Amino acid sequence: MSYDIYTSNHTNLCEPISAYSKESAKSFQQYDFFDTLFKPNTTDKEDIRVIELFAGVGGFRVGLERASLKYKTIWSNQWEPSTKRQDASMVYCERFGCEGHSNEDIATVATKDIPEADLLVGGFPCQDYSVATTLQRSGGIEGKKGVLWWQIHRILKEQPTPPKYLFLENVDRLLSSPANQRGRDFAIILASLADLGYTVEWRVINAAEYGMPQRRKRTYIAAYKEDSIVGKQIDDAQKWLLTDGLMARAFPLFPEISKESQFSIEGTLGEVSENFGKGMRQSPFGKVGIMRNREVTSFDALPKFEGKSLTLGEIILPDAEVPQEFYIDAEEVARWEYLKGSKSEERTNKTTGFTYHYSEGKMAFPDALDKASRTIITGEGGSAPSRFKHVILTSDNRYRRLTPIELERLNMFPDNHTKGCTDMRRAFLMGNALVTGIVEKMGLSLLSLLHSKGYLRYFHFNQWVAQIIALADATRG
Repeated sequence: MSYDIYTSNHTNLCEPISAYSKESAKSFQQYDFFDTLFKPNTTDKEDIRVIELFAGVGGFRVGLERASLKYKTIWSNQWEPSTKRQDASMVYCERFGCEGHSNEDIATVATKDIPEADLLVGGFPCQDYSVATTLQRSGGIEGKKGVLWWQIHRILKEQPTPPKYLFLENVDRLLSSPANQRGRDFAIILASLADLGYTVEWRVINAAEYGMPQRRKRTYIAAYKEDSIVGKQIDDAQKWLLTDGLMARAFPLFPEISKESQFSIEGTLGEVSENFGKGMRQSPFGKVGIMRNREVTSFDALPKFEGKSLTLGEIILPDAEVPQEFYIDAEEVARWEYLKGSKSEERTNKTTGFTYHYSEGKMAFPDALDKASRTIITGEGGSAPSRFKHVILTSDNRYRRLTPIELERLNMFPDNHTKGCTDMRRAFLMGNALVTGIVEKMGLSLLSLLHSKGYLRYFHFNQWVAQIIALADATRG
């Protein structure tokens, strides 16, 4: 079966989420997702070859390969420093196979050992992106040691044929950090990509504002080589951001804009690192933006979504399927209530004896089932009372924590994607993951832009997608 991206309705593809997650788990096995279909060197000329850096448990891969079998991940890297047990890498291998997967510090992997690809993706860590001038290189610029952005930069700079397209993800505060030079870190990233011949657009997206079941806000970046099929389509910056571009197609906006800014990022990377944002109280980067040849256009705009919004209540397991250890003992409830409640009290530092006033606002207790969930945190696992862990009230008036499967569903992963790790680690992995539905929509949008210029006459979604569309239609009917 083939689908035309302009006529197929994907707005509600991911509902109902529980069925979506259950079905994807079955389908990944049914269609050899872990084996033959996605091994390296099996691509044809219309496939989009992908390399995934800082892969975690494969969130980008799940989202892209849900969008279309045209996305073929040919190489991936995941390495967690300062730990013996490489849980994320282990999960990645279990789900997708180990061929083409690297569990090494990316800084030690030679560029020549990384295959050339069409699309590079990754959720790179949030760090200090400043650069330093090296005397040995007569004023050359190198990235600060240990900052993983510069490993992406190194690969893009050193590959003979670098990827034409990039999908990247980071925290929303990337646009405004650090506090003493507002927007400097993002300016460094944009300037370094511009110098490598990329046009970059970005969007701060709260997944819940586009119907997904978690209020997870992140910065998503899409970049295109200036001579690529997509790069050549960019003419009017504002029109691209509001209607024509990759992000606009995937995540529509209302046409009204605010806080528009236009400026150039000037100077060498060292000068940008030293000077950008000094004296600014606010970052000049809006939540929506594009940069071409170091010329920036950005603004704020409201999300436009008309589909069904998924809720926490729609993803939870039936009470009978929840293991007893996730229920909170009655004698512990008061402790949870205290931690989640508002406070205004005197406290004393046990080490120094210093007395101070402590205050904080109230957290929801229990979490509302009729809304999208709060952001999953890495400390979501374990039975110890916590201010930030999710707690829900069951149908029989008992309190419980969320299970690993429910945390996976909030990120729109297949059920039991992280099975094989402890419950504590499964929660940690989901706290570090992204909402795969965002990537899925970005993948569909990139295909639409390539398709519109004849790159793909047709693209064939797998039978699983057809099943999910039919399931969603039946549910709505």
